[in-house]
Amino acid sequence: MKWSERTIARALAQQTFNRKYLVVVPNCNWTGYEADILAVTENLRLIDVEIKISRSDLKADARKDKWWHRERVGQWPMVHEWDRSRISGNLIMKRAYQRGRFKSTHLEWPRRVWKHYYALPAEIWTDDLLPSLGSEASGVLLLSGDDKTLKITCRRPAKPCRDADNLSPAAAIHIARLASLRMWDAYKTVDALRARQEASYG
Repeated sequence: MKWSERTIARALAQQTFNRKYLVVVPNCNWTGYEADILAVTENLRLIDVEIKISRSDLKADARKDKWWHRERVGQWPMVHEWDRSRISGNLIMKRAYQRGRFKSTHLEWPRRVWKHYYALPAEIWTDDLLPSLGSEASGVLLLSGDDKTLKITCRRPAKPCRDADNLSPAAAIHIARLASLRMWDAYKTVDALRARQEASYG
């Protein structure tokens, strides 16, 4: 089977998140970074699913900003840049600047998220990939089969973030509105594709 992000996202929405979830939004930036799938549970908690279709893409995920908190801890010493004057030949200060110093702390969960999962084809998964995941708290969902018998198994359950806040009703409504807009955008894309196909047939 030829895997794609859309194929995996559709399977998750129709099988894993088809019950006990208020809304499922693809490619959502509501948390401050893009989630391939953002699901809102009945008790207004967020589940973030990162979809991967290659081992290299999976390994690269741990370097994303969503896994790191950057905190300013001071400044580096002042830097002066000098240049020689074309007229007098004397050295003149071109500019002076001072860069900030930052401390990076690894996050166990992405911001605002209650549970985080990776979803990927079972055929590319091996257990030696576990240490390369963004966090030990992340769950792993493996997909196998074909279009007619697509199966999703949980290789590792996600650990919940005890400090994750419940969404406010207003925030849940906002995410639901995003899902609705995505649906209408998808209809528009399908209609445009059909129109192009009909035009090509003459």
